[in-house]
Amino acid sequence: MRLLLLEDDAILGEGLRDFLRAEGHLVDWVTRLLDARAMLGEPYDALLVDWQLPDGSGLDLVRRLRREGDGRPILMLTARDLLKDRLEGLDSGADDYLIKPFEPEELVARLHAVRRRSIGAPSGLVRLGDIEVDLAGCTVWRLEEAGGRQRVELTAREWSVLEALVTRAGRLVSKTDLEGLILGPERDVTSNVLEVYIGSLRRKLGRSLIDTVRGLGYRIDTGVAG
Repeated sequence: MRLLLLEDDAILGEGLRDFLRAEGHLVDWVTRLLDARAMLGEPYDALLVDWQLPDGSGLDLVRRLRREGDGRPILMLTARDLLKDRLEGLDSGADDYLIKPFEPEELVARLHAVRRRSIGAPSGLVRLGDIEVDLAGCTVWRLEEAGGRQRVELTAREWSVLEALVTRAGRLVSKTDLEGLILGPERDVTSNVLEVYIGSLRRKLGRSLIDTVRGLGYRIDTGVAG
């Protein structure tokens, strides 16, 4: 997943950024609301937002995003542990509320949980023809007629492309957004690296899995046959 982390505590922010990156996520870390607002146009899978910030309230940002119809999962990260604070955070549109201090493993688990709920796959399993994608376990299986299944080995980047498309199944994902999700802001618009990953996934999972809409982007059809 590509994540925006808004946290002004330098030690906590750096630690979370490094931990999430080690888990395979693409993380942009900012410390001010001003910087976060400037980056909201990027195709983030989820936002991690601190409540109290040097230039304002993270909760105000959550309210604004929900008013504007932004449905991306949002986790509040805060030391405010009173019941009324938790209720206010959730009522304002946050999908979950994590009280500091917390273990980064718990953050990752909650992040995956809200992401699965947001795409309508609480179990984390998505079936696409004879391909089964386990979003929780980051694994892919080919289902066999006899009832068994065979694991399909993917590289980390191949998984990132597949995850981005599967969690948006049925929707067209532009090439620019897909590159942003897997490569981040440093992507080279002249590179054909995305096409290389798409071609590799088609060889491993079947050519019909990923549709190319020429000049626009890529799409996985929810009713695809593997």
